[in-house]
Amino acid sequence: MAFNSTPEDIIKQNINGVLGTHSSWSRVPLSFVSDVKNGFAFKSSLFNYDGNGERLIRIRDVLPGDTKTYYSGEIPEGYWVQAGDIIVGMDGDFNLVSWHSKPALLNQRVCRLDIFSQNYDKRFFYRMLPGYLEAVNLNTSSTTVKHLSSKTLNELLIPLPPFAEQKIIADKLDTLLAQVDNTKARLDRIPKILKRFRQSVLAAAVSGRLTAIGETNDKNWPLTRLSDLCTTAFDGPFGSKLKSSDYTDNGVGVVRLENIKHLRFDQSKETFISEEKYLTLEKNKLHKNDLLFSSFVDEEIRACLFPFETLQFINKADCFCLRIDQEKALPAFVLYLLTSQYSYAQIKEHVQGVTRPRVNLKILKSLEFPTPPKDEQNEIVRRVEQLFTHADRIEQQVNQALARVNNLTQSILAKAFRGELTEQWRKDNPELISGENSAEALLERIKAERAAKAPAKRTRKKATA
Repeated sequence: MAFNSTPEDIIKQNINGVLGTHSSWSRVPLSFVSDVKNGFAFKSSLFNYDGNGERLIRIRDVLPGDTKTYYSGEIPEGYWVQAGDIIVGMDGDFNLVSWHSKPALLNQRVCRLDIFSQNYDKRFFYRMLPGYLEAVNLNTSSTTVKHLSSKTLNELLIPLPPFAEQKIIADKLDTLLAQVDNTKARLDRIPKILKRFRQSVLAAAVSGRLTAIGETNDKNWPLTRLSDLCTTAFDGPFGSKLKSSDYTDNGVGVVRLENIKHLRFDQSKETFISEEKYLTLEKNKLHKNDLLFSSFVDEEIRACLFPFETLQFINKADCFCLRIDQEKALPAFVLYLLTSQYSYAQIKEHVQGVTRPRVNLKILKSLEFPTPPKDEQNEIVRRVEQLFTHADRIEQQVNQALARVNNLTQSILAKAFRGELTEQWRKDNPELISGENSAEALLERIKAERAAKAPAKRTRKKATA
């Protein structure tokens, strides 16, 4: 929960690579150039979401950059945030943003950084500080939520280049990082495009268009109830049959809702029961290529094939197991059928509940789907997998490109704060970094600013005899 290092140590560690400086620069504590204004503990009993009163920034609003919370009580002075103000979330990841929404009040656990120095560029400050906050975060221990203190913020030793160089660095970073952000935004759109592509493939597969000859599609597949395609279908054990207290550190695996994703089995979250408990639930044993279906239905159908042949697993409640009769259908074809928009539209009609919409196993088994002959199912599965493999390859390349872009951002920031982006500029403009424009002279001006800002010390009058 507490910062367990020092400002000097995190600079020496330079754990994220962006805390370096040029040898000609100075460093100053953050308090030399900026005031840290902590938020006020506004009464939560006076919060509302109906638009009554004034907008209020809570810590959850820092990253989104907007708020839906309003405060209808008395307002103390000095706690307004205006567009362009820099704010920091003091819990969690210590996120920093420039507020670009409407004016709002500053709630507790959020602080505002007010740069009072005329000798420190605000844009340079905004680009520089996140790296220091990240380093503090990595050096803050916590059992629950990490907390950032005003003291830690004030004592951060931030770089002090000549003022003209600060502006040049800020200009270069604005240009370069805008290009990086544009590239990242384009890459971020590709997974959504691939998602639509995969759904189009599934739609073509279950409608017969994927195996149609030429422009015609004269498929006339018979409708088959899902229950008729299964040798068995069962839900996991409910209530006292399987409790969280039955879970162990190892043993027989348990498939939970977290493991069932759209078209894939996620093994990253493991749950086990003992061999003894398994013997009481052996009828729930899963077989390779069992179709697992999540009863909870949100943006898409979450269903996948169970991938293991030798590992022992059972399914938990609300994790349906459909064991496909492979004389009638291929498990992979039924999976593609169930996860298509054709099926989604049917299933959504039968969803129950508002907060956690779900479908029950009885309704699922009663649904009817067009079912082609097995040889055509084979061809459909082959073509779907071929197209999905192509999409997966593109997605992998996009993820690799995104990783390179993220690394590029760090590299640009590191070069900027080591003075490498302005190396040629310094050679071309020696008069702007020397004499009264040097970092040393700037430091003295900042010290004078701070001294002038400090309140005068009160002196006691000596008592007269």
